Amino acid sequence: LVGSEMCIRDSRTKAARNKAIKSAVKTSMKKVEAAVANKDKAAAEVALKDAVSTISKATSKGVYHKNNCARKISRLSKAVNSIA
Repeated sequence: LVGSEMCIRDSRTKAARNKAIKSAVKTSMKKVEAAVANKDKAAAEVALKDAVSTISKATSKGVYHKNNCARKISRLSKAVNSIA
């Protein structure tokens, strides 16, 4: 009984941590997309650097699969590079 309560507590803690990390990733991606939409290459590159860092951290923590993160980074990079 005690073990199951600890397991529930741990899973809630881990779920909260994962949610916070996923939220940070989404926010950083939105910043890049907003800069791309405004055709602001300088801001987009700064936001991209921050986003890549955040996404890579999420991968290393095991929140996202590495291929999922590679896909996110690739799409953001492609969007930033599309700005003339």
